Amino acid sequence: MSKQAYTVCFCFSRRFKHALAEAPPEINTFFQNYSENELMTPSQLQRFLVEVQKQENATIEDAQAIIDSLKHFHRKGLNNESFFKYLLSDNNQPLPPSLGVHNDMTLPLSHYFIYTGHNSYLTGNQLSSDCSDVPIIRALKRGVRVIELDIWPNASKDNVDVLHGRTLTTPVELITCLRAIKEHAFETSEYPVVITLEDHLTPDLQAKVAEMVSQTFGDTLFYPTIESLKQFPSPESLKKRIIISTKPPKEYLEAKEIKEKGEASQHGKASVDEEALGKEALNIERGTIADVKDNIVDEEDLNDDDDEEDSDESDTKLQNNGAPEYRRLITIHAGKPKGGLRESLKVDADKVRRVSLSEGQLEKAVITLGKEFVRFTQGNIVRVYPKGTRITSSNYNPLLGWMHGAQMVALNMQGYGRSLWLMQGMFKANGGCGYVKKPDFLLKTGPNNEVFDPKAKLSVKTTLKVTIYMGEGWYYDFKSTHFDKYSPPDFYTRVGIAGVADDTVMRKTKVIEDNWLPNWNEVFEFTLTVPELALLVIQVLEYDMSDKDDFGGQTVLPVWELRSGIRAVPLYSYKGEKYNSVKLLMRFEFN
Repeated sequence: MSKQAYTVCFCFSRRFKHALAEAPPEINTFFQNYSENELMTPSQLQRFLVEVQKQENATIEDAQAIIDSLKHFHRKGLNNESFFKYLLSDNNQPLPPSLGVHNDMTLPLSHYFIYTGHNSYLTGNQLSSDCSDVPIIRALKRGVRVIELDIWPNASKDNVDVLHGRTLTTPVELITCLRAIKEHAFETSEYPVVITLEDHLTPDLQAKVAEMVSQTFGDTLFYPTIESLKQFPSPESLKKRIIISTKPPKEYLEAKEIKEKGEASQHGKASVDEEALGKEALNIERGTIADVKDNIVDEEDLNDDDDEEDSDESDTKLQNNGAPEYRRLITIHAGKPKGGLRESLKVDADKVRRVSLSEGQLEKAVITLGKEFVRFTQGNIVRVYPKGTRITSSNYNPLLGWMHGAQMVALNMQGYGRSLWLMQGMFKANGGCGYVKKPDFLLKTGPNNEVFDPKAKLSVKTTLKVTIYMGEGWYYDFKSTHFDKYSPPDFYTRVGIAGVADDTVMRKTKVIEDNWLPNWNEVFEFTLTVPELALLVIQVLEYDMSDKDDFGGQTVLPVWELRSGIRAVPLYSYKGEKYNSVKLLMRFEFN
């Protein structure tokens, strides 16, 4: 036991004892019940693994391996201290590390939730941050499988840049981003990377992009031999392949038509580029952040407006005027037929496609066309993106898209906070490969043509009982005055479920004052109607009487993969980085 001193009012010190972590009473009781003469033998540990940890296939050899890994002087078993050490070890994770990729990966891409980024090249806010390949590399290393690139002509109109159009973001060359994707695409996962292109190019620059993409990726690039697919290929068949998804190019072609019509008139003073970029783009070039902050609109918000959607007929016409070598590389065709959301979500038996919706359009669609939405996503792909007013790279709740079957729920990977934590939690499932198979009820249609309705009143399938015993590690990962200058921290834990409306709830423990090693020993029960879409949200905060409570760690875990038993739960920083030492000791039980 050591002591910590905190200076108060510059004239005296308060001293607090800092003890080593001690096992909670219930852990001591488990040890007593599964040991004899203060020693837990391999056979007794194996019984504990089966009966408490619910590891039905655990063998005596498994138990002996745990004993050997702890490197203590009792080769014949565990004493109380080493048993507690095992429970808090990294070998006792809440998700089963041995499972790896265990979903069926041979189904069409539309059968999976896919880890998707929005404006993947931005280093910060949506308005004035730098564009770079660095956030793309970071996203790929975290398992993101869908990278979005907005491609525009460079200043001299002879090459292609990536930037957020109609903003003050500084561009990065497209070739830099493509090379970064090639080098890092499969470091974390061997399953396919989709590049979604938001295209603002002339046909000659499209041809240049096609050449760039083909030369950069070579045989890694996959594209079909036919223009329209009746069914998407599977992640398994696309291992270590790059695929392109974009909607038919139109902006510059439409602008060219406007210019040609205007040449016969004295009023047509605007150039092709001015028409294509919009008048506000020219104002931005001469103005400041303040000039455009109130008027920023995501490019796709403009293109996907309900009253001005793209018709298949006009798309075909425009495609025929574009670069054929560019069109040939598109595997997932994007675009929407004329006629609003209802037409957009009509299933075409002869071809599959991708539809892009803003978060606002998603909210509207699930209210008025919820069943049509779910039915459409059984074979087609829906991509949802943040609204353009999210200048700070904030995010929306991804669960609304997932529970209706949307595969590509795109979030700003720079927008740290709860929404991104939910995304990171979802894709811890299935070995962290970036693809999670959708539950069967989102893929099937019932006998009366019925589909899953997340708003329906459903019966309880299971109850998750969560015990929060204690936490440790802050003393090692934080400065002694990080949370409070005058005393040790006052920690409490928030725990709950994010899922369908009937399952969503948050609870919290009591506050443990002045203690780096909080022992809560509290139990919470959560009834679950749709456990297949439930995420367990855990967040530790430090209570502050006069200010906002300080952040002390978080994690989100997919309930459907959660291991029963007493587990060491590692916590992550606000930005999603795993702490070296901070963890909670918790127990999970399903009834």
